[in-house]
Amino acid sequence: MPDNDIADVLVIGAGASGGAFTWSLSQAGIKVVCLEQGGWVPANAFPVSEPGALIRTQTDFHPNPSVRGLPEDYPINESETPIAPLMYNAVGGSQIHWGSHMPRFHPSDFRVKTLDGVADDWPLTYQELEPYYDLNDRMTGVSGLNGDPAYPPKPQRPCPPLSIRPGGQVLAKGFDKLGWHWWSADTAISSVAYDGREPENGGFLRSLASADIIYWPKALRQGARLKTHARVREIMVDSSGRATGALYYDNNGTLREQRAKVVVLACNGVGTARLLLNSRSSLFPDGLANSSGLVGKNLMHHPCGIVVGLFDEWLGTDEGPRGSTMLCQEFYETDLSRGFVRGYDLQVLGAGSNPLSSALGGLMGQRVAWGPNHHQEAHERFGHTVSLTIMTEDLPEEHNRVTLDDELTDAHGIPSPKIRYTLSENSNRMLDHGVERAKEALDAAGAKKLFWSRQRRNAGWHLLGTARMGDDPNTSVVDRWGRAHDVPNLFVIDGSVFTTAASINPTATIQALALRTADYIKGEGRTVLG
Repeated sequence: MPDNDIADVLVIGAGASGGAFTWSLSQAGIKVVCLEQGGWVPANAFPVSEPGALIRTQTDFHPNPSVRGLPEDYPINESETPIAPLMYNAVGGSQIHWGSHMPRFHPSDFRVKTLDGVADDWPLTYQELEPYYDLNDRMTGVSGLNGDPAYPPKPQRPCPPLSIRPGGQVLAKGFDKLGWHWWSADTAISSVAYDGREPENGGFLRSLASADIIYWPKALRQGARLKTHARVREIMVDSSGRATGALYYDNNGTLREQRAKVVVLACNGVGTARLLLNSRSSLFPDGLANSSGLVGKNLMHHPCGIVVGLFDEWLGTDEGPRGSTMLCQEFYETDLSRGFVRGYDLQVLGAGSNPLSSALGGLMGQRVAWGPNHHQEAHERFGHTVSLTIMTEDLPEEHNRVTLDDELTDAHGIPSPKIRYTLSENSNRMLDHGVERAKEALDAAGAKKLFWSRQRRNAGWHLLGTARMGDDPNTSVVDRWGRAHDVPNLFVIDGSVFTTAASINPTATIQALALRTADYIKGEGRTVLG
């Protein structure tokens, strides 16, 4: 059943990129409709003071959709990957689970082929993206500290830096002892009242810096339309190969069609690949926009290890805003003497912020053993630990891919994605090096005991590269604006377009790219609107 209206632009996905993009286009009076598979998550959802809060992190607020199993989710075949994908279907997308870490890529991250002879250069530079990093920082109310020598100069941070807290203070002494770089992290949590929002106090499991809070209220006031609980089945094309809209199931299970002059995908590196591959037709028998054969290939994560230090002193229970407020980028750039190319960063996190997570081993997952010493060891850990997460750069490899599963489907019979992924030798060497350096830093900080996990399964937050950006249609899916080489009015604006992954959280770059594409459509690319 077709909807009668024809949107100027149809956006599929209301997460980080979809929200920023829709806000920008709607400012210019462009008629935007967005289809979102999930619904709204109230800002006061999942309070940490709720008696069942910790149980909900293992059930209906679990980050893995295959475990969570809500009606708006779809299952994922993750039997052939050591890293499980973490994502959330809602207005705000996976940012609902976001730790709100907001670093930028480095200039070198866009030039890895030129600098290091691996992967490919991006078809754009840091300098081209810089104005959109700045805009996104202002919209979000980023808290940070100016002067980080790891980056080119940035404008004054919109809000003062968040506290690095006692655990960060302890680790800073260790970093200083070793002579390593460390800095207060840019964080998408306002440290002071900003744009009508109060500072976050860590009172909820869900993020309060997600697109449903930052971008969507403004976009809707500007005239954008958002349809929730709309599960998109496929993108429709006409006889000339142009996208005409999407077929989707509404909340009652009725199949509908939303027509549009331009279609924009913002479904993350798994969801976008799934939708393109499922949008087969006589013109696109291998999936939409897939003449290169690269849709779904080159999946990149950020393989992570973690080292936890146990200290005598009380470090608190990590009260306050979530996420990393401090990071070390000493090992970010390539140094071939280390035995690998590219690098990693070390992110400082509190560990064991409540008694249950302490007993379960926190992010590391090394539980306190049952037995006569259980209570003593749990008490020893609680409030006395700090961790270093080793976040490595994953290089693109075509065998790491998202495909459609032969048997598994969602509730509407749409094929589910299957992930096939293996760690490269380069990533393995990087993890080995990073774990040893994290141990060295915690030792220098005075830790009396160390625990570590070399490579975590629950690290699939960042789903990148499956519809990669490039100038050559034979080696990429979209161009430098996110526009599909094969379909002139189809754009991709999520992490799928990443040419390389860097070793830093991608949200700031995803949103900056989305804002840049919106400006292109409003400006020199406006002819795409017809």
